[in-house]
Formats: sequence, C-alpha cells, structure tokens
Amino acid sequence: MQAVADPCAVRSYLLALQNKLCRFLEAEDGQGTFREDSWRHLAGGGGVTCILEDGVVFEKAGVNFSDVTGEKLPAAATEQRPELDRCGFRAMGVSLVVHPRNPWVPTTHANVRFFQTRESSEHRAWWFGGGFDLTPYYGFEEDAVHWHRTARSACDPFGLHLYPCFKAACDRYFYNAHRREARGIGGLFFDDFNEGGFHNSFGLMRSIGDHLIPAYQPIVTRRKNHPYSEAQRAFQLYRRGRYVEFNLLYDRGTRFGLESGGRVESILMSLPPLVRWDYNSKPEPHTSEAQLYRRFLQPRDWLSNAESDSYTLADCSHNEQS
Repeated sequence: MQAVADPCAVRSYLLALQNKLCRFLEAEDGQGTFREDSWRHLAGGGGVTCILEDGVVFEKAGVNFSDVTGEKLPAAATEQRPELDRCGFRAMGVSLVVHPRNPWVPTTHANVRFFQTRESSEHRAWWFGGGFDLTPYYGFEEDAVHWHRTARSACDPFGLHLYPCFKAACDRYFYNAHRREARGIGGLFFDDFNEGGFHNSFGLMRSIGDHLIPAYQPIVTRRKNHPYSEAQRAFQLYRRGRYVEFNLLYDRGTRFGLESGGRVESILMSLPPLVRWDYNSKPEPHTSEAQLYRRFLQPRDWLSNAESDSYTLADCSHNEQS
C-alpha cells in the first residue's frame, strides 16, 4: 500500500496524549508527580519517558513516548509482513503501564503506535496498532462491564465489527500460555491496521487513546480508598509475578524494543517495583482470590446483555498479529 500518511500529525497527537495521561494520573494520585527523562535512539530519533514512583495511589506509573527510526524492521514487527523484512522504518507510539498500591485497584496497560516504512524502501507501507487491557487482583463485575462498554464505544464509530474483533484478539494475545491463564480481563488489541485509509485508521487510533481515561478513572475512583489487609497485598504482589512473566516471555512490544536496540530502562518501565513468587500457591476455595481465577481470568462476553444482533465476530485476521 502506498504510504499516504501524515506522521507529523501522529507525532503531535501522541505527545499531547502523553501529557494528558500524565496530568490525569497526577490528579488521581493527589501527591505523586512525574519526572521526565529524554533519550536518544542510536539509529535515529528518541523519546521521552515519564515515571511516577511511590505515589499515594500509584506505586509506579510510566508513560513513554518514542519516535525512532531504523535500517531494518525487527522480527517482532514483520511476523505477518515478511516482505518488509529488510525495510527501513519509522515507529512512534505512546505506552502506559500503571501499578496501583491498593490491591483493589487493577493494573492497566495501554499502547497506541504507528509504523511507516521509509520512502526509499521497495515496499512502502504504514499501519497503526495498540489497545488497552485491565489486570485486576480482585474482580468486580461492574468494573469489567464498564471497561468493556467504554472499549466498545471507542470502536463503534469506525465499524460495529471492530470491538468484538479487537476484544477477541486481546483475549488471545494477553495469555500466559505456560500457565494456561489469561493475564486479566482483556480489552482491545489491534495491529497491522490501515482499514479505510489513513484518516479513518488514525481516527480509530485516536479514539482508543482518548477512551483510556474514561475507561480507567471511574474504577480507580471507586477502589483506591478501599481498606486492604497484608494478605491481600501479598496476593497482589504474587499476581504481579504473572504480569512480569508475560512481559518478559511474550510481549511483542518488549521484543521490538530490545531487537531494535531501544533504551532498556524505557522498555522495562512496565515492570512493577515489588513482586513475589510463592511456590505452588493456590487460593482457598470460595474466596475472593479463588473467584478471580474462576470468573475473571476466563474469556467472557462482558456485554452479552447489551449486545445486539449487529455485533458479529467477523474475520479480522488482516487487522491483528497475535
């Protein structure tokens, strides 16, 4: 596909989104502030990593902007596009990971990104990707429904087929295969997306980026002052171990960053500050911890009561890489 794209517009949006997300998290925390760390990429470009640590609400939060170039797309970016294996590229995006202090508040992750092969490449192409997902430690039906309803609202203006498609892709992607266990309750995941041309695809990416705060803020507000015990905190740290396992074993963003010679501190900002692994730990039956595994770490249609016959799991293999 010919690269009729406007990377300057994408860059401007991403920088504004990074600032918006940082201001939101600072306001919700009430005390913690972000520090900025600018960096340069060896092959060209660079980015700004913003980190909040030891806040009242957020034990650690990172919002990273990057705009980098390279001589050859890493394998993580060409699994579904082998013809681009030797193409020069420009990749930009914003990624966010939030690790709350209170175990009743879920962890969240989001990413929106844009890839473009260089004008000199034999195969010129561009595409968008990203999404957001939620990882609770203690599950609440109302939170899950709100999260997925907001995700659907982000997608619907661009096609009613997109939410179920992206939701299913998210369920497949954020899965610890070695544990046979989902990372959380999912959300949206899409990649290799150029449907409807640049204007439409960019609009979808912006909509997903803009819906993150409406999806997450009500959940944080409801749960952040909930009292918790040492045992509940220990369970949170144990479940964080699953998050670390996914990011180091399966996450394509981590792989892309490392394979492209990216800045390690920024790539691994997603890891929590404290975590634990307890040997062969299993929750007691009929507890809130057991309910997390039974009801929330299984793929579910959270909006089944609100779905209409117009929603269908249409073939969207051209819009995802899993």
